[in-house]
Amino acid sequence: MAKRKSKRRRSRKSFSVLSALEAYVYATILTEGVAGTSPMGFITGQGDLGTVTSTTSDSWHGSQTLSTVTVGAGEISLADIMQEPGMAVATMGANFQNNLFPMALAAFGTSISFRIGRRLLRKPIANINRNIMKPALGAGIKL
Repeated sequence: MAKRKSKRRRSRKSFSVLSALEAYVYATILTEGVAGTSPMGFITGQGDLGTVTSTTSDSWHGSQTLSTVTVGAGEISLADIMQEPGMAVATMGANFQNNLFPMALAAFGTSISFRIGRRLLRKPIANINRNIMKPALGAGIKL
């Protein structure tokens, strides 16, 4: 008996606006939790990560104190990663550990919300795709 060939699966040739919106929400959850900024801020942000060393002197006791402060760690961007990779990765790792539980809850809530929303709005979404999106924008874009 001849071996059957499996049919090749085709990838979808349409762009789903709701799937793109869901992906952007997940990207926002990750970048806000890890880098402290939005996805656009992460990509286009300025490279301002660094340390500032300051010396304070106490004239009464005759002593000096040297302190190092990290600046720009609130919002990490790609420019920060390129300029100060060690400090940026360490800051992002600490942010990830601190925000892991809130990010997991937000991702779970997003997943449930989109799943329920798509089920509740199945008929209106199909109507929009059939009557507005396909005639106006072609077969490549759907809601």
